[in-house]
Amino acid sequence: MRKWILCVLLLSVLCSCAAEPVRREFFAMDTVITLEAYGDSAALDAAQAEILRLEQLFSIGNPQSDVARLNAQGALTLSPETAALLAAAREISLASGGALDITIGPVVRLWGWYDGAPAVPDAAELAAALALVDFERLRLEGLEATLETPGMAVDLGGIAKGYAAGSAAMVLRDQGVTSALLNLGGNIRAVGAKPDGSPWVVGIADPDNPGGYCGTVEVTDCAVVTSGDYQRYFSQDGKTYHHIFDPETGCSAETGLQSVTVLCEDDTWADGLSTALFVLGLQNGAALWRSCPVDFEAVFLTDDGISITEGLDGRFHCSEDYEVIAQ
Repeated sequence: MRKWILCVLLLSVLCSCAAEPVRREFFAMDTVITLEAYGDSAALDAAQAEILRLEQLFSIGNPQSDVARLNAQGALTLSPETAALLAAAREISLASGGALDITIGPVVRLWGWYDGAPAVPDAAELAAALALVDFERLRLEGLEATLETPGMAVDLGGIAKGYAAGSAAMVLRDQGVTSALLNLGGNIRAVGAKPDGSPWVVGIADPDNPGGYCGTVEVTDCAVVTSGDYQRYFSQDGKTYHHIFDPETGCSAETGLQSVTVLCEDDTWADGLSTALFVLGLQNGAALWRSCPVDFEAVFLTDDGISITEGLDGRFHCSEDYEVIAQ
């Protein structure tokens, strides 16, 4: 999905270390990516190359990517990486009751997000696009993928950066790096701890205070991903619409949440779950946290306050009162 550079990044990272890290900044996957590692520049070269390689497979805007060719042809023999990502997306879809659905492409296109000129679509056209959204009709058999209905389209915007962050982190480890921080447009991956052994401290953006934080969370060797309604949006006829779609309605999800931040060891699940939880809302999101086959923790920013899952109690720091969600 095309990213709007003027939108606020999901997260900012707060850290101070004795040694200076090697730093790399570049543009890929429609966002600004920052890599910081305590190692040599060759490790960052390898991590950057991995992200750029995966972008060529996953980008909907690259006509030669796996995703673009699958959408155009309806069936494709995928690369192992794309097949693994689609399989993970399906698992998240099943776990969340379809709150994440990567076949949302026709709806995203209809709303104009790919063209950078979003607008409210005609109701009949929206109904037709919505009829093409169904992850169950994306058939996966090994490396073979088939979209069962003509016009269906995959969009990996809600999950691809997570996969890329996890892959880049593995490359850094293979290069001997044990302490690093990656920021893929707000998708944060902490590799290990800081060089002094203390946890990284990640600030969670305050939607009502651009540049400010509603709290911080301590993380070690973990992904931190936020989805929020304040990141990409437009207004029409006095109403604001954002880019996180409810697959049931084809419209912006309206569940009383401003943002959801997910902490998970698996970057792909962290990315996909942040979208799914936003669509589900606080109560259903808490239910998913209790039942999910993959362990994760979450911070929910609602219109009324902050709620965190109990695994973050003691790691989440905030000047305001917050509710702790128990198992």
